[in-house]
Amino acid sequence: MSVLLLASEDVAWFRDDLAGARGAASRLAGRIGLSEQRAGEIALAVSEAASNLVKHAVAGAIVLRVVRTEQHAGIEFLAVDRGPGMADVASAMRDGRSAAGTLGIGLGMVARLADTFDLHSVAGQGTVMLARFWPRPGLRRHPDSSGEPAQSVVEGVTRPISGATECGDGWAAHWDAAGSSTPGNPSHDVAADPPVRGPRGTLRVLDSPTAGPPSGAPSAGRALLVMLCDGLGHGPLAELATRVAIRAFRISRGHSPDEVMREIHQALAGTRGAAVAVARIEPDQRRVLYCGVGNTAGAIVTTTSKISLPSLPGIAGHHVRTLRTVTHPLPAGSVLVMHSDGLTERWNPESLPGVLQHSAAVIAGQLLRSAGKYHDDASVVAAKGLW
Repeated sequence: MSVLLLASEDVAWFRDDLAGARGAASRLAGRIGLSEQRAGEIALAVSEAASNLVKHAVAGAIVLRVVRTEQHAGIEFLAVDRGPGMADVASAMRDGRSAAGTLGIGLGMVARLADTFDLHSVAGQGTVMLARFWPRPGLRRHPDSSGEPAQSVVEGVTRPISGATECGDGWAAHWDAAGSSTPGNPSHDVAADPPVRGPRGTLRVLDSPTAGPPSGAPSAGRALLVMLCDGLGHGPLAELATRVAIRAFRISRGHSPDEVMREIHQALAGTRGAAVAVARIEPDQRRVLYCGVGNTAGAIVTTTSKISLPSLPGIAGHHVRTLRTVTHPLPAGSVLVMHSDGLTERWNPESLPGVLQHSAAVIAGQLLRSAGKYHDDASVVAAKGLW
């Protein structure tokens, strides 16, 4: 299967006003230049998903966002709820089936309209559904020799604290064409340089605090860098810190996580600071190099295990004594998960049977659904499919 790295811009969460998601989706489709027909199809799919949440689900929500490659801009949404879940997803997908007397076009219709559709549900817990829409003909028209559509290898979800619009959490990712960053030296320390101070209150970064620039599939020896950031506190200043960190990550010339982290640390000196984690995935070596500072979490997850990756005490931008990159093998079929403290670390992959077989976006959505805290900003990113 071919792979993609998508840029992702969260537009809005809809919780109490699920009906408003349809109009927002239609306006957003027009803004990025989709045809009237495609905009209507997206609005119809969002409307059906919202209707299902209102009629069937507990604590349903929709997050609407823009996704981009170098050639395309599209729209996707995640529909998330806290129950009751589906015991038989295949049955629920069939047209004509309804538990509340609806028209029965439901999920099957959404799946047909979308270029990418994915759904994972756990009976008694809840459901996450992903639907992604490209201009026609979209990315589903560019499969590899297997006949399967391209899949995004890194995806994440962010959610602001309840009642807020700004989110102090974010993530980013980009390819690194350099070779192995630490040949023969899987773990090493680098002292952090003293912070470089800049004028406070003068920096405004317009990049979205989500995924980094899009790019194509990796070549031999190519690595993938992923960053997660949790700006201290909440609100505009926390969001600004994360924007600054993402900007520094995008322009960094570093290859190892500690090198990248040092540049982020320097860039954050004029902000309130952040907890940050940087991972370098090297598919050819089937390993991940990882450097974390502050209260972030990283883990290598399989269907039966969850191996935590260490994060050093400190605040990027203010107090970081020593940066350490650690290396860990990536078992075949495993998933790298990184998240902020807006999620509890007590989640377990065995409580979400089958979720690792789904897209990175649905994995991230299920973890946010099951382990997220509403009294804090939250962000979770998952990487899979390269090793």
